[in-house]
Amino acid sequence: MPAVRWLWIFLGGGVGAVLRYELGGWVQAHTGAAFPWGTFAVNALGCLAIGLLATWLDERGAGGPELRALLVTGVLGGFTTFSAFGLETWRLLEGSAFLAAAGNAVGSVVVCVASVALGVALGRAG
Repeated sequence: MPAVRWLWIFLGGGVGAVLRYELGGWVQAHTGAAFPWGTFAVNALGCLAIGLLATWLDERGAGGPELRALLVTGVLGGFTTFSAFGLETWRLLEGSAFLAAAGNAVGSVVVCVASVALGVALGRAG
């Protein structure tokens, strides 16, 4: 990958992270602490955005690799990597790989929550 593409990803990632922080915080401040609505909203919006952008860029041939790196990998990667999970699972479903899609969805949730639990246990140990 050319160094200039890394720069686009770096810049987009910073923008996405700031957007996640601001939007997530705004939503959470307006919905209360009983449920993580801020993260939920960011993930849902990120999934909508990656569906739109990846289709527009990939299937319509819009932009080029640098624009895709900036928007999809950079901005949306900084905003939420859940969008990449959603897109990859959708593409498995579109390709009729239903078992793989279910395995990705269930496996990701189970393994990731278990990994957080392990990380918490390790963080609390000694």
